[in-house]
Amino acid sequence: MKKYLMFLIAFSFLTQCYSQIKGIPMQAMEVAPKTVTFLACDAFEYVYTIENNVFKKSKGSENWEYKNVTLGKITKVDLQNPLKIVLFYEDFNTVILLDNQLNESQKINFSEHPTPINATAVGIASQNQLWVYNNLNQQIGLYDYLKNEYKAISTPLSGKIKNYSTDFNSFIWMDDNGEGYSCSLFGAIENLGKFPNADQLQIISSNQILYNVGQKITLLSRQKDKIWIHIPLQIPEKRFEKFYYLAQNLAIFTTEGIYNFKIILP
Repeated sequence: MKKYLMFLIAFSFLTQCYSQIKGIPMQAMEVAPKTVTFLACDAFEYVYTIENNVFKKSKGSENWEYKNVTLGKITKVDLQNPLKIVLFYEDFNTVILLDNQLNESQKINFSEHPTPINATAVGIASQNQLWVYNNLNQQIGLYDYLKNEYKAISTPLSGKIKNYSTDFNSFIWMDDNGEGYSCSLFGAIENLGKFPNADQLQIISSNQILYNVGQKITLLSRQKDKIWIHIPLQIPEKRFEKFYYLAQNLAIFTTEGIYNFKIILP
């Protein structure tokens, strides 16, 4: 009886997820050269890419770009806030903040801060702050980019960060053993359990992960009882090279074009 009840719950959950997938017309594009890295497509169908280390935003005839040859390779791009885009250049320990037209609004060089900081992970947080993992003390901290103030908030991490994501209230990561963790704004760390070994894995939040294995995208959803449920998404498309979820929009990047799906994750 218990197994039957669990099956009904899972089936209902799957049905709810499937019913909220809505196709959006494909954006036509030429076959992109190998120098182009697709990052995301937002809810307004702006496409974000990196080409020859130049960060670009485009839609139709609208095109913007940002390049800074003095800072080396772009390591990470945070697109959570389209009005405050974060570019992280790890080799030069530097972050660039951009507005929605890719104008530079602020340059942050952590090497110039009074506190010794060697940043290896950066993302946007709430209240004019950035999440910063400081490799020197292996602690997660918060940097106020208006006040130029930094404070460590976590205890030292034991494993190496293999994959990470941030939202305004949490720093979430997977270590080199496949274990998932989250850190709150107050420094509290929670073990989220084992994360999947996948071809691509995107951490959406502490409770939601999208991953693909063999061209099949699956939602890993954490329930109130802290049990993870695997929910396959029925995406009726051909082979894809990459996917990215942002603001209820799932972009599938293929050699033919970009397919967008409106998805409200349960």
